[in-house]
Parts: sequence; C-alpha cells; structure tokens
Amino acid sequence: MSEPILAAENVHKTYGSGHTLVKVLQGADLSVDKGHFLCVVGPSGSGKSTLLHILGGLDTPDSGRVLYRGEDISKMWGGRRDFVRNRVFGFVFQFYHLLPEFTALENVLMPELIRQRIFSWPGKRWEARRRAAELLDDFGVAQRAAHRPSELSGGEQQRVAIARALMGRPEILLCDEPTGNLDEKTGKEIIDALLDLNPGQTMVVVTHDAGLADLAHRRVALGAGKIRDVSR
Repeated sequence: MSEPILAAENVHKTYGSGHTLVKVLQGADLSVDKGHFLCVVGPSGSGKSTLLHILGGLDTPDSGRVLYRGEDISKMWGGRRDFVRNRVFGFVFQFYHLLPEFTALENVLMPELIRQRIFSWPGKRWEARRRAAELLDDFGVAQRAAHRPSELSGGEQQRVAIARALMGRPEILLCDEPTGNLDEKTGKEIIDALLDLNPGQTMVVVTHDAGLADLAHRRVALGAGKIRDVSR
C-alpha cells in the first residue's frame, strides 16, 4: 500500500489554562490518500476546524505529529515549513476571508503576489492575471472580477475564495465548512464547483452538509477528540 500524502498521528490539542482547559483533540489519527476527497463530519465544537488548521500547518499540535509525504511538518525548518504551507496547501474558509479593499480578481491574485519576489513579479504578472481570470471564469464569476467582496453574494464570495485557494495549484485543498453560510441551492452549486476541480485533486473537507459528505470517497467522524471511519 502506498504512503498517504497527508497523515495525522495521535494528535492532541488543548486550549485554555487552569480550570478552563478544553481538550479538543485527544489522540486523533487520520490518513489522506493522494487524489482522494475525504470529508470530516461531527457536531459543532468537536474540533473539526482545529484539526484542519493543524493538518495545514496553520496551528501546531500539543503532541503527536502531522506528516506530509512522510515528513513531520512541525519539525521542518522555518523556510521549508512556510514553503509547504504556502505551496502544498490551499485553504477555503467558511467566512471567505476575502480582503475587502481589493476586487475579486485582485483577491485571487494575492497568493501569487505574496509568493513572488518583488523583482520577479513584473515578469510574471500577466501570466498570473491570465490564470486568475481563467479561474474566475471556471467558477462562473468572471463577470464579477472588478467587484469588491461587499458587492458580491455569499455564493459568489465563496467561488472567489475557492479560485484563490487554487491559484497556486496546491496539492491538497483544505475546506472548512465551504457551504456553511449558504442556502441549499447555492450550497449545491458550490458542491458542484468542488467536484468539477481538476481530476485527482486531493481534498479534505470538514462539513455539516450531509449531501457533500455523501459524495466523498471516504467519510470520517470526529467526536470525543478522536476520529472513526464512517465511510459507506
């Protein structure tokens, strides 16, 4: 059997101090195969978002480890860890986190702008703009490219957020409740957009949406700080 592209091993995470300790993860184990769409389900407050942030290197476990292609992310030297976080992972958040002062196109461009050195950006600017425009077109919001987030609907903002996450061609897409703030119709459109990604895109999605979870290659449940497989 091939090695998983991403794995969590005996991950623990506690927040607070003294008498207000909250044990969110208590020995969570998870493996993600390359090219698979995995859903993590569980009640609110079960630690799904915490798990996703730890998987993507946005947070660190108190103990245990997260492996990307067999390499412990927490033990990577700073530059290597930043590279993995910025190049390997793409993030889609429930609340979009678009920058309000920038247009949809500029928001999609932002990850690539951050990755480039200041002297190399002019030579790559037009190719980056072309890709950003193509992504907006792929997700049906090309006509909204010049609009700021306040001028977009929730569904349009989430489409822009997915396009931004894909700008750097990430190996692994991590989605935190991508349909959580949307009505049923718009949520279904976002699900369709997710499933229309490039074939072989590895995705980990945490969700309350039963329809989205049913479409995954594999489904796991998070409860009492641990993960159990509930795939059909």
